[in-house]
Amino acid sequence: MHLPQQVISEIVENALKEDIRQGDLTTLTVIAPEAQAKAYLGMREAGVVAGLPIVQAVFAALDATIVVKFLVNEGAKVAAGTKITEIAGNARGILTGERVALNFLQRLSGIATLTSRYIEVLAGLATQIIDTRKTTPGLRMFEKYAVRVGGGLNHRFGLYDGVMLKDNHLAILAAQGLDLQAAIAQVRSKVGPMVKIEVEAETVAEAQLAADAGADLVLLDNMSPEKLREAVNLIKGAVKLEASGGINLETVRAVAETGVNYISVGALTHSARALDIGLDFC
Repeated sequence: MHLPQQVISEIVENALKEDIRQGDLTTLTVIAPEAQAKAYLGMREAGVVAGLPIVQAVFAALDATIVVKFLVNEGAKVAAGTKITEIAGNARGILTGERVALNFLQRLSGIATLTSRYIEVLAGLATQIIDTRKTTPGLRMFEKYAVRVGGGLNHRFGLYDGVMLKDNHLAILAAQGLDLQAAIAQVRSKVGPMVKIEVEAETVAEAQLAADAGADLVLLDNMSPEKLREAVNLIKGAVKLEASGGINLETVRAVAETGVNYISVGALTHSARALDIGLDFC
């Protein structure tokens, strides 16, 4: 669950530039430069806290003398009304950084909270919840970090760290006269044995073909629980199986009970609701 400091600094810097530009006109015109203050970040609803190191980085970037004290641990499940940080120091810096800090904290806590709900629904089952690349542009590292804080796993981070032959790739390959086995062999010769190759399948027959052709993982796309179970029984653990497509909190346990290894849920990042968290001055 580690976030590289350089990544935090770069994203925070861009967010502050976007919000402040030439300066916080309101704060600069009404708050004295020497004014000191103390504030708290508090949960207005229950959830999983994610993004505290980023909050700290926001205020440090504005004024190194501002002290951010964590009152709970990153990843803690807390009740509504819980104070999660204490912030003390220059009032101008706290006011100027408030919205950027809250935007990150609310967004990431919402993702972590939603992820944790999926994990809770699968209690007692071996199937693991993973995310997708359906993230906010520029915030992928943060959002995938929040999935891990919530108890989920990360799929590939981008196009650069894993191979996935999807339906559109397969259609072009077929038009070029290249079958799946030859395509996988070609990929393997270029990326080596350490890179995983996943193949998307829309039918049980396609899943079996992908497994026989040498895929490391097979993505079972938009299959019913009955078809998923059929694929699991047919492939018998020869490769890892991932279920994906329209899976939600109401359907995820039935999907997991088919025996698939992973369930990928794009909604973890593209549809998570920001958690209600506020900053209040003492």
